[in-house]
Amino acid sequence: MYSVAEERAERVVSGLPHWTPGKTRIHCPPWLCSPYSVECVLRRGDSSGIRRKNYTDLEEVAAFLHSAITGNGRQGYQWLHLRAIQQGYVVSQDTIRQLVKLLDPDGVAKRRALRLSRRQYRNKGPNALWHMDGYDKLKPYGIAISGCIDGFSRYIVWMEAYTTNNDPKVIADYFVSSTARLGGCPEWLHADRGTENGHVENMLIFLRRNHADSFARDRSFLYGRSTANQRIESWLAILRRQSAQFWIDVFYSNVMDISPGISWTRI
Repeated sequence: MYSVAEERAERVVSGLPHWTPGKTRIHCPPWLCSPYSVECVLRRGDSSGIRRKNYTDLEEVAAFLHSAITGNGRQGYQWLHLRAIQQGYVVSQDTIRQLVKLLDPDGVAKRRALRLSRRQYRNKGPNALWHMDGYDKLKPYGIAISGCIDGFSRYIVWMEAYTTNNDPKVIADYFVSSTARLGGCPEWLHADRGTENGHVENMLIFLRRNHADSFARDRSFLYGRSTANQRIESWLAILRRQSAQFWIDVFYSNVMDISPGISWTRI
C-alpha cells in the first residue's frame, strides 16, 4: 500500500523522462506514518514556536535535478543538494536523495557499487593543448621541477629541474625555449593559478593575438586546479613512482644521518 509521500513523489516525477511508475518506491519517513495528520503536526509546530520552512515546490526541484543530471553527468545527491541550495531552492538533502533515486536509478546503482565510469579525456590533436605544472616533492632538498606535456601525444615539452619553480622568469624561459625548439606554440595551455605562470600567459596571448579560432587571444590560457590538470598530474605521479621516490628516500636518510637531532617530515 502506498504512503502519502510515495504517491506524491510519483506524481511529481511521472512526467519526466526515464521514469516508469510502479518500478521504484521511496521510503516513507516515520513522521509521515504517524497517526496525526500533516495539518495537525504543522499546527502544533506553530503553537510551539517551531519555524516552518517555505520549501520549494517538488515539481520545480525535480525539474532542476533532471536538468542537472542530464547536463553535468551523474552526480551524487550531496553535490546536487549543494547546487540546489546555491540556485536558491529550499529543499532538504533527504528530499534530494529520494528524487535522485527516482530520476537516476542507474547512476545510484553504479555509485553504490563503486563502479562509476571515468570521464573521457578529449584532445583534437598534437599541440592543441599543453598541460603545465610544478613538482615540489624534492623542494626541501633544493630541487624544484617544472614540467609541461602535450595532452594528445603525451610528449614531454619540457621537464626541468632548478633551485626554484616559482619564479615567472624561469618558467617563461622554459616556455620560450620549447616553442623555439618546436617551431610554434599550442592553441591552448592549462595551468594552475600560480604567480609563476603569469609571464607564460602573457606571451601565449601575444603569440595568439592574430589567430581567429575559438581559443585565440585571452582564451588561449586556461587556469584551473592542479587536480583537474589530468595529463601532467598523471605523468608526475609516474615520475614519483619510478624515480623521485627513490631520491626522496636517499635525501631523507642522508639528512637524518647528518642532523639526527632535528625533526624532519617525510614528504
